[in-house]
Amino acid sequence: MSRWNDWGWTSAPKRPPPEHGIKMKKAGVTWWGQRWLEALERVLAGDSKRLARGRTYARAGRTHDLVIRGGEVTAKVTGSRPRPYVISLKLGQLDEDVWTKAIAGMGGKAQYSAELLAGSMPQDIDVVFRAAGVSLFPQRREDLVTSCSCPDWGDPCKHVAATHYVLGEALDRDPFLLFELRGRTKEQVLGALRATRGSGKAGARRPASPSTKQRVKSEAPGVVPEVPGVRLGKLTSADYDQPRAPLPALSFSFDAPELEGAVLRQLGTPSSWGGQEGPGEVLAPQVRAAAAVARRIALQEGGEDAAPKPRAKGAARASKRRGR
Repeated sequence: MSRWNDWGWTSAPKRPPPEHGIKMKKAGVTWWGQRWLEALERVLAGDSKRLARGRTYARAGRTHDLVIRGGEVTAKVTGSRPRPYVISLKLGQLDEDVWTKAIAGMGGKAQYSAELLAGSMPQDIDVVFRAAGVSLFPQRREDLVTSCSCPDWGDPCKHVAATHYVLGEALDRDPFLLFELRGRTKEQVLGALRATRGSGKAGARRPASPSTKQRVKSEAPGVVPEVPGVRLGKLTSADYDQPRAPLPALSFSFDAPELEGAVLRQLGTPSSWGGQEGPGEVLAPQVRAAAAVARRIALQEGGEDAAPKPRAKGAARASKRRGR
């Protein structure tokens, strides 16, 4: 904001970010978060300078009071004026028929259920929505309506852009917000998905295997053979802890691994991970230290972390006499 004085037009000092502002660290670390940010550049076709200032605002924590309700996102952004600017983002709601077809499509593939229950968005989730005639992500300018109380006529202005980037980071943490922006909460989607898979509407169900009586009736009418079962011998309290047969010999090896952190590398990076470094790099020092302590305890090696060795009875009695 600018003011006129004896020296001409001067810019008012920018107010500091509020303490409860949302500081964006890094948005778009997941594929769905990145896809959302691409909508800002492609669908809104915003000015690059305003987008850059929006990112600066988002990193500084000038966006606050972010609320997602249905298909509308509201927030406030503190700028140079005493009163924060009010921002609104609205996405087009998907109708009931689209959601019914999309849920049926997701229910037809077990991988979708597994990934969604794990808090991740399936990579090809948009396939089922496109089969229903739409896209889960905004594709046209009409899909995303924005407004801001600031005097800037740019669309999007830097305040809207800041809110968009903060929302992108929120989507990285919770992909179900994308469903909510389109008209369905996490509980509604997962509930409908469980109902679809449980009812067998997602695909053809295997025919139920006939019961034992049904099989007997179809194979030999009037003849009921003996059903195989398990008969336990007599067991006394003295035999309860005794194995019925000799246990196999067990052997253990506590050698240091040839490759440190192999299991962490095999697990890979979770889709919801938001750190600069992968979990393997972050957790490797702790895993190495824990493994070293475990080996010392198992091998009864010296060291403050090793388990104490039991003392002989004679040494224990001598210690008691000295204590007297």
